[in-house]
Amino acid sequence: MNNFFTRKFHRFFRQNETKLHILNYLFWECTWRCNLQCRHCGSDCKAGSLYPDMPFEDFLKAIQPLKTAYPRNSILVVIMGGEPLVRKDLAECGKQLRDEGFRWGIVTNGYAYNEATHAKLVSAGMGSITVSLDGLEENHNWLRSNPKSFERAVKALELIVDCPRLNYDVVTCVHPKNLAELPELKEFLISKKIKNWRIFTIAPIGRAAENPEMMLTGEQLRQLMDFIAETRKNDPRINLYFSCESYTGEYEKRVRDSYFFCRAGINIGSVLIDGSISACPNIDRHFAQGNIYQDDLLDVWKNRFDVMRNRTWCKTGICNDCRNFKNCKGGAMHLWTPEKNCISACVKHSMSR
Repeated sequence: MNNFFTRKFHRFFRQNETKLHILNYLFWECTWRCNLQCRHCGSDCKAGSLYPDMPFEDFLKAIQPLKTAYPRNSILVVIMGGEPLVRKDLAECGKQLRDEGFRWGIVTNGYAYNEATHAKLVSAGMGSITVSLDGLEENHNWLRSNPKSFERAVKALELIVDCPRLNYDVVTCVHPKNLAELPELKEFLISKKIKNWRIFTIAPIGRAAENPEMMLTGEQLRQLMDFIAETRKNDPRINLYFSCESYTGEYEKRVRDSYFFCRAGINIGSVLIDGSISACPNIDRHFAQGNIYQDDLLDVWKNRFDVMRNRTWCKTGICNDCRNFKNCKGGAMHLWTPEKNCISACVKHSMSR
């Protein structure tokens, strides 16, 4: 099937998925506390927090209506923060989610992940985990602002890869300081038996908005795309792919398994720390569609989110005259403000600058 027809089929597929908007991926922002202070944090989390941890009972009550609309085990609850491992009741929360018919996993920096934690979470039914490793030791520790962060994250990965029942990936945030060491990082991950590696770039949100030196130039983005494409084509030892953050133009299907599709509000929802009901947690919080303390989560999911399901409003600014708008629909939602301004060009446009 040639490129024209595959793109046309993808647009039809995306349209159908948007119409159905079946929820299968639900983030729970269980805490804003964190044991690190990363330079690029989108939430600007700290050891302390403006918000107390959300009581698990509140979240559990909010998701009960989903059981009436979706089959058992069809929704994956991804527990995140902050850093979810700062919660002492994390395993208990996970076990009850599993008992209620929800699959669950976590996103973690790995700093507090040790043998005891691993055994406890796996016994509680954890099925998936994402761990951040943002370069080799010096660069990872620089980004995470902690001299032991790399060592702790690697120990976490060693535990995880030896557990065959876990689905996992390693996620790497690429910026100018670690771009050149990606080939060496790849070999390191392979030496640690890592099979799944996901790469993303830094968006100017949260704490990263104050650090513009973390943004890749157009030429650096092209270097990154070439590295991903070359690895995917010629190195079967590791499954490397670019995240869902942006449309990549001629690199589509060379850097990920399928064409770009921002599923925020289409298949992905979230319950944020204050009870707000949103989509991808990285999206500006003014795009929240309701709150679990006032609204029924299932009703909100079914009947709101039009701002994410109808993206015609994104055809403005740099997107207005772009002939690829029909393929990307304005790119990732987290790059848009409530005032309908795009804070960062897609990878395709950025590479051409």
